[in-house]
Amino acid sequence: MNSEELLAFLSAVGHAQRIRIIKELAAGPMYVSELARRLGVSRPLLYMHLERLEKADLVLGRLELSDDGKALKYFELAPFDVRLNVDTILAAARQDGASEAGQHSPEETPP
Repeated sequence: MNSEELLAFLSAVGHAQRIRIIKELAAGPMYVSELARRLGVSRPLLYMHLERLEKADLVLGRLELSDDGKALKYFELAPFDVRLNVDTILAAARQDGASEAGQHSPEETPP
């Protein structure tokens, strides 16, 4: 995990509503309308939060057809395990350094 991925994760879980979404989805996959009702939020607002969680790879979305032909968007938690401590942050910084070093050609590499 590099620092950009770490920041995306922290930003995604750094909101009370997104923590509530994770809590609800921990019980299993749920379609958007049901999740919105349980949380007492509008679907557009819920989609905004789900998009943030999806970008951080914390939830996965998929479309399914109901028996009556309606398209339902289901979301479920993606498996994740992040431990935040000094070592995690240092490893992210090292990953950034390794990526940056790999982007330079030998002539561009600073002395």
